Amino acid sequence: MTASERSAEVLRAAVTAFAESGYAATKTDEIARRAGVSQPYVIRLFGTKQQLFLAVTHQVCDRIEEIFRAAAAEGITPESTGEEKMHALGKGYQTFLNERELLQVLLQSFAAASDPAIGPDVRARFGSIYRVVKELTDASVPEMCRFLGSGMLLTVMAAMGVAGPDAVEVCWATDMLESLCAEQN
Repeated sequence: MTASERSAEVLRAAVTAFAESGYAATKTDEIARRAGVSQPYVIRLFGTKQQLFLAVTHQVCDRIEEIFRAAAAEGITPESTGEEKMHALGKGYQTFLNERELLQVLLQSFAAASDPAIGPDVRARFGSIYRVVKELTDASVPEMCRFLGSGMLLTVMAAMGVAGPDAVEVCWATDMLESLCAEQN
């Protein structure tokens, strides 16, 4: 493998490890084992666990922005109303629900944002997602709050395993998902 292929393999392993255990509990030894490389090699590639975590956070946020842009390209026309634009991006959440590790890393990033060396990047990346949604929909601030708030609820529900492809059915989650779907339609 080339160095860039190895780096991508380490990032994939890090996404899985950080999604499962979070920043504080994940060891670079575990990431190295999952990637099939040595721990010193992981450090040589990324410098520190913190830098690796930030690389994973950036990769996940890039993917979220990519999903929103793809949903917009597929569902927004020049004639689309604001509501139709938000609905098109809302369909992108189905992709998120199918990429559970992405959601888990996002939540782990929020949890790690209290670390002064991680927080500025996490806040900047969430701001970037906000700007992408705003740019694609031209939504008002209250509409943005509603959209992102519903998205965060879906993110938390998917992380709990009560939304998404392998969801466990519980009545309160079913009620909430039905309500969120009704809002979208």
